[in-house]
Amino acid sequence: MSAENSLAKLLKSATLIERHEQRAVFLSFAMVFVLMAAYYMLRPVRDAMASDWSNTEISMLWNIQFFLSLSVVALYGIAVSRVKFRYLVPFVYGFFAISFLGFQALSSVVVDPVLLDKGFYLWVSLFSLFHISVFWSFMADLYNKAQSQRLFGFIAVGASAGAIVGPLVAAVVAQTVGSQALILVASVMMLLPLPVIFTLQKLKGDALNNDGVSADLSHLRIGGNPLAGFRDFFTSPYLIGIAAFILLYTAIGSFAYFEQTNLLRGFERDQRTEILALLALVVNVLTFILGFFATGRLATRFGMPITLALVPAFMCAALLILAFAPILTVLLALQVARQAGNYGLTRPAREMLFTAISRESRFKAKPVVDVAMYRGGDALWASAFALLTDGIGLGMAAMAAIGAAIAALWSATGFALGKAFQRRQGTSSAPAAVSDPEVQLSPNPLI
Repeated sequence: MSAENSLAKLLKSATLIERHEQRAVFLSFAMVFVLMAAYYMLRPVRDAMASDWSNTEISMLWNIQFFLSLSVVALYGIAVSRVKFRYLVPFVYGFFAISFLGFQALSSVVVDPVLLDKGFYLWVSLFSLFHISVFWSFMADLYNKAQSQRLFGFIAVGASAGAIVGPLVAAVVAQTVGSQALILVASVMMLLPLPVIFTLQKLKGDALNNDGVSADLSHLRIGGNPLAGFRDFFTSPYLIGIAAFILLYTAIGSFAYFEQTNLLRGFERDQRTEILALLALVVNVLTFILGFFATGRLATRFGMPITLALVPAFMCAALLILAFAPILTVLLALQVARQAGNYGLTRPAREMLFTAISRESRFKAKPVVDVAMYRGGDALWASAFALLTDGIGLGMAAMAAIGAAIAALWSATGFALGKAFQRRQGTSSAPAAVSDPEVQLSPNPLI
């Protein structure tokens, strides 16, 4: 008993977790670890498929994904307003797990798998919209405000760990058994959180004493005048600046993704899956290091203009190098730097920009910026890339030069936007990094 008390005191001292919270917190940690690991097993399988298709076919999928995402998010918003959240969470994960098992079963009987693969590609991208967002909404429904401030940072480490372990497992399985087996493994893993969810719901009242706590999910519901957000958006030069920054961000992401897909065409699908899994592993490790050691320090020391312009400026230089050396090794190094820099530095800094507008404007206009600009930008630039490559016939060197020019504009936009943020804040220093784990850990579903 003494040893147990000593361990509890040690954990509290090291992690700020109270003894009665420990079981719930460790289960929450395990749940998000499994979810992130499962997603990062499916993601390289999805992206490996893309090299079997032309740029025009991928562009069509991205355009379908844009409208499909809007529709599914709207349906989810309706479900949130009509279904008890305690039932909705296990349904979402159970539904996706069964659906992926269905893809795995069909793959063994379908003669021509092209349509099935494209459906899987779209479905993984849809899953990426929900797996982390629903988890953090569940956490907000489980813990009170004071607990969330103490505990969410520790729980978020579980997501980071899963994002590192998932690609590692994917690389090993793809090399030894084959990439198709990853779908089965990830599907089974998605079923593991179901009993954990029910246990946590029981602990909410028994151990945490939070029966009165409920998540504020109003941001997920579709209501009111749908044009109000667009009205606020178009009357704010500051919000237009954020939208321009995101639009240029998606341009560079689309370029890197399509060129990666083109260069991987010469490999077998299992080899592609292994390469992409190892790429994700390196990116997630670097993202964790940047987020832990660099992001807050850079934003505080150099201010928002430099913080927002840094990764775009680096990408401009990297794309110029790629224009002269259009080979897979250079592109993969560029992808690692781009993704790690965006997830670990640019994305948290970009979310800080919304702290300089009113809560009402943030509620109305942010979905316009996040959905219309982000998802729409993916669809727009995919079409542009397909036109320039499949249509006009430009090669990688020419596309890299165009990308470098876009990255230079992106960097200038980031610097100007950072200056505008400082003027609104009335200071030359940046605020602390965003503390919302959902903001920091949500991946781009396509790139």
